[in-house]
Amino acid sequence: MSPGPAHFCGAGGAILAGSERTIHAIASRRAENLAGGYLPRWQAPLILSIVFFGGVSSVGIELATSRLVAPYFGSSTFIWANLIGLTLTFLSIGYWIGGRVADRSPRPALLFTITACASFFAGIIPIMSSRILSRSLNAFDEVDVGAFYGSLVGVLLLLAVPVSLLGFVTPFAIRLRLNAISNAGNTAGNIYALSTVGSIAGSFLPVLVLIPLFGTRITFLILALSLLIPSILGLILVGAFGRTSLGVLLVVVLVLLNWVNDVGAIKPADRGRLIYETESDSNYIQVLEQNGRTLLALNDGHAIHSIYDPSNLLTQGPWDYFMIGPLFNRPGHTSIDRALVIGLAGGTTARQLTKAYGPIPIDGVEIDPEIARIGREYFGLNDPSLRNVNVIVNDGRYFLRTSADRYDLIGVDAYRQPYIPFHLTTKEFFQDVSDHLAADGVAVINVGRTETDYRLVDVIASTMQTVFPSVYLIDTERYSNTIVVATKQPTNQENFSAAVNALAPDDLRRVVGERSIDTGSIRVPTTQADVFTDDHAPVELVVDQMIIDAARSADDP
Repeated sequence: MSPGPAHFCGAGGAILAGSERTIHAIASRRAENLAGGYLPRWQAPLILSIVFFGGVSSVGIELATSRLVAPYFGSSTFIWANLIGLTLTFLSIGYWIGGRVADRSPRPALLFTITACASFFAGIIPIMSSRILSRSLNAFDEVDVGAFYGSLVGVLLLLAVPVSLLGFVTPFAIRLRLNAISNAGNTAGNIYALSTVGSIAGSFLPVLVLIPLFGTRITFLILALSLLIPSILGLILVGAFGRTSLGVLLVVVLVLLNWVNDVGAIKPADRGRLIYETESDSNYIQVLEQNGRTLLALNDGHAIHSIYDPSNLLTQGPWDYFMIGPLFNRPGHTSIDRALVIGLAGGTTARQLTKAYGPIPIDGVEIDPEIARIGREYFGLNDPSLRNVNVIVNDGRYFLRTSADRYDLIGVDAYRQPYIPFHLTTKEFFQDVSDHLAADGVAVINVGRTETDYRLVDVIASTMQTVFPSVYLIDTERYSNTIVVATKQPTNQENFSAAVNALAPDDLRRVVGERSIDTGSIRVPTTQADVFTDDHAPVELVVDQMIIDAARSADDP
C-alpha cells in the first residue's frame, strides 16, 4: 500500500520535530556556555572568594568611613543616616549597572578588573578624605556651616566609586555561575548567601579586630588588599597579563600611598597642641595641651570632656557644678560622705569633689577602658591624693542595676557627643538613681544646649520631675551647658543661697556657688516637655533638631 498524503505529513512532522529539538539543544548549549556552564573548575572558588570579600569590603568600608568622619563631624544619627543611605544608594546603582554589563560581557576577566579597581579606590579613601576633612576645621572656625557640611558630603561621595563597583559583584557572579535556567534560583540564592556572610564578617571584623589593633587607615588597606589580591590572581589565571600588570601596579601604589601618608595626626588639634591620640573600640580620643592645661577631646573634638590643671581646680565649666548640688538640700544636710560619678572621663569632677568634701569614697564609672587608662596617665587619676577614687569600667546604668550601694551624690556626665546615651535620660533610669540615693541624696546631670535652644534641658528636667520632688536648673559660666539638680527630699531655692553664705570664703563650693547666683540664672524648671521612658526616648531626634536649627541660624544673614 503506497503511502498517502497523511503519511507524508506525519513523516515531515517527525522530521521537523526532530530538527526543532536539535535547534533547542544547540541553543541551550550555547546559552549554557555563555552563562558560564563551561568555566574552568578553578574559576568557581575564585569567583566565590570575590563574592565573599566583596561583601566584607562593602560593609567594612562603611564602618571604617564612620571612623574617618567621627573626629570631624561626630557619630550622630544624622551622620549615620547619610552614611548608610548613600552606601545603599551606591550599591543599588552598582547592582543595576553590573547586571547589564554582565549580560553583555559575561567574562571573568572583566569581573576581576572591576573588583581590582574597586579595591584600589577603597584603599585611597582615607588619603583623599584627610585633604577634604581638613577644610572642615577651617570652616568650623569661620562658622561657615555650608562649607563644614560640604566637607562631609565630599567624604561621603568618596564612597561612590568603590561601593558602586562592589555592587557589580553579585549580579556578575550570578551570571558567570549560572549554568541552566532550571537552577537559577539555587545559584542566585547561594551567591546572595555567601555575599551576606561576607557582609556579616565585614560588620564585626573592623569593629572588633582591625580598628582596635591597627587603626582606621590600615583597616582600609587590609580591606582593599583582601579584595585586590584575589582579583589580581584571577587576572593571572585567565591570562589577562596586561590587566595583571595594572593590578600589581595598583597594589604597589596603594601600599606606598598609605605608607607615605601614615604620618602625623589622624586629625589636627581643634585647639591647643596635640599631646596624644588613639582610637578605642568606641571613640577617637585626643589629649591636648592649651595654656598649661590638659584637655580631653573625643570624636569630633568640639566638646571638651575633662580638664586637668594642677594649679587651678576650677574650670568655669560643667564639672565645677557637681560639688554644689548638695547645697540645695535642707540646712544641716549639705555635706556628703559618698559619691558616684557616671561618666568619669579624665576625673575632673572626682578631683573637685575630693577637694570640696575631703577623701570621701568616690566610685567613678567610665564605659571606655581606654579613656580610663588615659585618665590615669595624663589626668592625674593615679595621684596619691585621689586614692579615694575607685575607677570602674562599666556602663553606668548596668552598674546601678547590679549595685546595692547608696550614695549622697550621684552625678551623670556621660556623653557620646553630641548625645547623652538614651538609657541615661529616662524616667526608669532616674528612678534607679533615686533608689541608690541616701535619704538626703542629690542627683546632678550635665545637659548640653545652645545659647538659645533648651529643648534637651527641658526634656531632662521634665523627666526628673516625675521622680524627684524638687528640681533646679543652673546655666554654666563657661560652655553651653545647663546643670540639672534634683533633691530626694522636698527643698526650696532659698536653701542654696543660705548654704553658700555659710561656707568659708576660700571654699571652692562658695566660689562656684556665688558664680552660680551671679551668672547661672538659678531657677525651677517651668517648661513642660515630653517625659522620656525606656520605651520612648528620642534623644537623638531632639539633639539632631537642635543641630539642624543651629546650622540654619548660622547660615542666615
